[in-house]
Amino acid sequence: MSNPVYGKKAAESRNREKLPAALLLLIIGLIAFLVWAPFQAGVFNGLVLEFEQPIYWSVIIGSVLLLIWATAFFKNIKLEDQRDWTALFVLLIPITYIIALISAASQYFASNMVLIQALYAFMFVIGLYLLQNRKANRVMETTLITVAYIIVMFGLFNWLGQGRTVSAIVSWFSGTVVNGQYTQAVWIDANGPRLASVFQYPNTYAAFLMAFFFVAVFGITRSKKWYGQAIHAFMLVPIVLSLLLTLSRGGLVFLPVVFVVLLLFLKPAKQILWILYSVIAGGATLVVAKPVTNLGQQFYLGQINDPAKGWFYVLGASLVLAVLAWLIQQFVAPRLENGTSKWSAKKLANLWLPLVSVVAVGVLAFLFLGTNLKHILPGNIGDRLENLNLQQHSFLERMTFYKDAVKVLKDYPIIGAGGGGWASIFEKYQNNPYTSRQAHSFVMQYLVETGLLGFIVLLAFLFFIFYKYIRGYINAGEQERESYFGYFIIVFSLLMHSLMDFNMSYVYIGMLVFLGLAGMAAAMDNRPVAKLKLKPSTMRGLYSAVMVLASVILIFVSIRYIGASQDVVKAKKLITTSTDFQEIKTPLDKALSKRGGHPDAVLYMSSLLQAGFDQTQDESFYNAELNLLTNALKKEAFDKNMYKQLIKLYQSKGENGKAYAILRDNANRYTYDMDWYEQLIVQSYELGYQALGEQDIAKKDEYFKSGLAAYQHVIQGVEHLKTLPEGQLQGDPFEITQPMVLNAGKMAYMLNDSAKAAEIFKVGIKDDLNDDTNHEIALWYLAALQKNGTTDQALYDRLLQVDPNEKEEIDKISKLNF
Repeated sequence: MSNPVYGKKAAESRNREKLPAALLLLIIGLIAFLVWAPFQAGVFNGLVLEFEQPIYWSVIIGSVLLLIWATAFFKNIKLEDQRDWTALFVLLIPITYIIALISAASQYFASNMVLIQALYAFMFVIGLYLLQNRKANRVMETTLITVAYIIVMFGLFNWLGQGRTVSAIVSWFSGTVVNGQYTQAVWIDANGPRLASVFQYPNTYAAFLMAFFFVAVFGITRSKKWYGQAIHAFMLVPIVLSLLLTLSRGGLVFLPVVFVVLLLFLKPAKQILWILYSVIAGGATLVVAKPVTNLGQQFYLGQINDPAKGWFYVLGASLVLAVLAWLIQQFVAPRLENGTSKWSAKKLANLWLPLVSVVAVGVLAFLFLGTNLKHILPGNIGDRLENLNLQQHSFLERMTFYKDAVKVLKDYPIIGAGGGGWASIFEKYQNNPYTSRQAHSFVMQYLVETGLLGFIVLLAFLFFIFYKYIRGYINAGEQERESYFGYFIIVFSLLMHSLMDFNMSYVYIGMLVFLGLAGMAAAMDNRPVAKLKLKPSTMRGLYSAVMVLASVILIFVSIRYIGASQDVVKAKKLITTSTDFQEIKTPLDKALSKRGGHPDAVLYMSSLLQAGFDQTQDESFYNAELNLLTNALKKEAFDKNMYKQLIKLYQSKGENGKAYAILRDNANRYTYDMDWYEQLIVQSYELGYQALGEQDIAKKDEYFKSGLAAYQHVIQGVEHLKTLPEGQLQGDPFEITQPMVLNAGKMAYMLNDSAKAAEIFKVGIKDDLNDDTNHEIALWYLAALQKNGTTDQALYDRLLQVDPNEKEEIDKISKLNF
């Protein structure tokens, strides 16, 4: 059966047709969106207030574009073939996120993710129909590549110390420029400066660079014009150089994997050209990598550098590569095509070079990892490669995240923990006290958020599109293959890298993937589906109505959320500049009226009401704050900061029993929060001691036993952390503190278990007995020993040197009977 996209007559017909006004408006809007989006703060980590508004604006823009799409393509919506039905299938993805709201760990995070997934679905639907038009496809492909090249150059400007110059250009439409500098365009961590460009995360930038490196190589071999070949070739060195500057080991690991797979789609002549350009680009980059790396490091270490010198290296190598690519395409490529024609005709001819490439990659990996060849790389890049192994902390930590994600899945197996579920509840399931609010794997995070239902839907969607695209690609001609292969490169590259990182948490990356999937679906081997009883016009009307209604709803919801976010931001600024209670409260009231469970609004309002109660002891402040927090926690049941505010509120009124109940009932949600367990142990002792004074022995025992259980949890946690692999970092501190020892030991002693008490107190014995806590621990330890008929004479003598009167106190405590 003929393919509507790949068919020759259809292609010629689309090439002659003029673009209608609505279609032209859709293309212009989508281009503007794709230029604007990457320069916004696009990561969804659930805690940064400043990231909210760009996401909501993206949803509004996507919804408006969908309304324009409905006008431009109304007559084209027939839902008669498989391609059209993918436009219906994609709606199941946001629907699974809507279903996950039922069991969502955070309604706030989950509702945000519903909006984002709806945006992705809209981008797919728009792209599916738009990219079937030959002219529109060419424009959109050019736009994506142009934006990618701008992002690459933007990153290098920042690396070479000219960030303020380029940041000034984008500052008028990007809120990510702060004090004249694009935030975290260059990361600084233990490895030194790392290039992140617009993504604020080097590993995601590496995934992006990997995708567009292959797009650039493809562009060289595809372009018929000399200037097209030169432009793509010119960008190879900046892309490879930027990839090295990210210091992303994942990028360097996945690059050859993706490269080998992509080679399988090419004829031998093209395979040779891809390998040739990759080798030349890699060699040219290595020539300039050290001086350019050093210049960037000097700038970020506060030293004077010379940007012109850096650009001389980059532009010089790029120009050489551009000239070489033109010469190769002009004189070598035609001869390769002719010389390999017999080879290409053989069965499985395209398998040989990929197999050779696997061997070559293995040899290069050995040389760079196992020999002194790594010293040709800049020092920090060589060091990162040298540490690349399965016992390295980054790999071990990722494996821990994945194991912990499986624990979450066991508790939320069918519909998941909702969007942002990992960020909400990872502390409950964590193996050690890390602080990652991302699971560092798109697959694992998706499973956590939508459960098996959502994951199966996504997997089926991806499998169907990949299967149909590859089948169509095999049966298509050379020119038809090249029209949509760029989208396959982008999608495959980004999804492969996302197996071990959170690239899909970036809204812009998600948009790229779904637009790429739309491009693949637009070109897939297409077949009609069984006709339904409903007329095509009825189906078209129903589908269009649903899409229009959904876009209108999302526009209004997003506008409301933007208003709430703006009010919170206003209140946040007023807190630092104003002392007027009502002035600060007014925008918070507005925010909460628009979005009642907004965590930042709740916390700021809670702090404001707390201050009012502390100053006036007016019960109305207390009741208002109590209602605010208890209602918010019904939607945000894992929000630790809200619990802390509630604890503080109870304690400010002397309701320590209620504060203790919060600590006790939620301790299992914060497995490795050392401060939480210290508070719980201290509160258990104080309330138990109070119950003892009131002769309520049952209550005393209840408090003391819960406190000792908390102490035992800490001991077990500390012992477990000793079993972590040698290369794995523990994360945040988690240890037995002196207040834990003192209060747990007292509780054991007052439960008439002096032997257990002595065992606990012994853990806290320190050299400095002038410290009040250390002194008291030693005092009670000696009393517990004396009660058991033993002593520690050396410690006893040291304590009496500090305070001779403690002899009587030891005797007194040892004779106590509870």
